[in-house]
Amino acid sequence: MERAPNSEDIQLFRDAVKDVTPLATRDEKVRLDLQRPKPRPVPKRLRRDDQQVLADKLSDHFIPAYELEFGAPVSYLSAGHSPEILVKLRRGHWPVQAAIDLHGMISDDARLYISSFIGDCKSRGVRCVRIVHGKGLSSRNQEPVLKNKLRGWLMQKDEIIAYVEAGRQDGGSGAVIVLIKA
Repeated sequence: MERAPNSEDIQLFRDAVKDVTPLATRDEKVRLDLQRPKPRPVPKRLRRDDQQVLADKLSDHFIPAYELEFGAPVSYLSAGHSPEILVKLRRGHWPVQAAIDLHGMISDDARLYISSFIGDCKSRGVRCVRIVHGKGLSSRNQEPVLKNKLRGWLMQKDEIIAYVEAGRQDGGSGAVIVLIKA
């Protein structure tokens, strides 16, 4: 394990390099990169705690009654937005900028991954994403566990404007296309 340099170490270093002349460089970018202050570190525990709070905010049992109708198309539009958004999302008006695949994940891991992914996309300005949840053909009872839970999780996220079932080329009933607030 490395130890932090003490004042004696610092003075020894300064004495050793006092006659050194910096290299001349014509590349302005190199000079600017060396002068740019380093970003402040983010404590790992704080990041982990934030992710846990996000995951805990999502309930596995949240699906409004109108979403439980058998054969209803998989789509969602948050309150106050035009139904035209769903039409545009289905037609690919917004290009998919990022995608994740939840195949093989257990619910708790998937919920945390979704929260983290959506938060990361929002902070990077990513508006449209694809989330592959699978069709449930490999799960016990051949029922799509993550598909149903994902729908509820996305409805609970304030960052989500809308989602629709993906087109056949993007995964069909095994994926959703999601529009995130700017």
